[in-house]
Amino acid sequence: MGIPVIGCDCEVCQSTNPCNKRLRSSVLLTIDGKKILIDCGPDYRFQALQYDIRTLDGLILTHSHYDHTAGVDELRVYVMRNKQPIPCLLGHETLRDLEQRFYYLFNTDDKSDVLKAKFDLQILKDKRGMTEFLGIKILYTSFEQAGMRVNGFRFGNLAYISDIRKFDEIIYEDLKGLDTLIISALRFTPSHLHFSIDEAVAFIQRCGAKKGWLMHISHEVEHLHANAYLPENIRMAYDGLEISFSPGEF
Repeated sequence: MGIPVIGCDCEVCQSTNPCNKRLRSSVLLTIDGKKILIDCGPDYRFQALQYDIRTLDGLILTHSHYDHTAGVDELRVYVMRNKQPIPCLLGHETLRDLEQRFYYLFNTDDKSDVLKAKFDLQILKDKRGMTEFLGIKILYTSFEQAGMRVNGFRFGNLAYISDIRKFDEIIYEDLKGLDTLIISALRFTPSHLHFSIDEAVAFIQRCGAKKGWLMHISHEVEHLHANAYLPENIRMAYDGLEISFSPGEF
């Protein structure tokens, strides 16, 4: 829901620590001069203004839930400016949902300027594998959240895994040798939709990643308190965090 939560008076929502002000989780990658957005939630317009995202070369979507896709309409400004669709990498289940919710952005049949597709689609049909997007090699894997397929992505020595709950053991092969793993961890208490913080820590350690960043955090978790609890190589992510990585290494 983003933090502060509407109408909430809890310690975290009332905190003055900027690390406790959390917009919906998203990542902007810069690889070989290309800017690629992973997920585009309802806060995207504010995020783009705050972090001065004037151009966008591509979009990657993990899955179709509202907090990961509600801002895709805001991307029309880039289409209008560049006069061409935005390349978009996504799973076919995600596309199926978006074609219903944002039919006017994904309509490939209508020839009018108003309704024609705003995205150049590259669809992931397999559960895992290697693909090339905008000339960049990407390893992708998949897992489930309440019956919905979610895709995770690896860019060299960095991987982004959001909304993971149920997964096959083969995912550890896909993620071995990482320097950095960014992963969702909703709260300390169990959830049927997300990893808890302890589950995310155990997953990072099982993968053997040198560094872990926890994101997609609820308002039940205070940033400094959580960092004090976590192992030294695993930290709480925060809005505006910048991470260096090597996209060409696997």
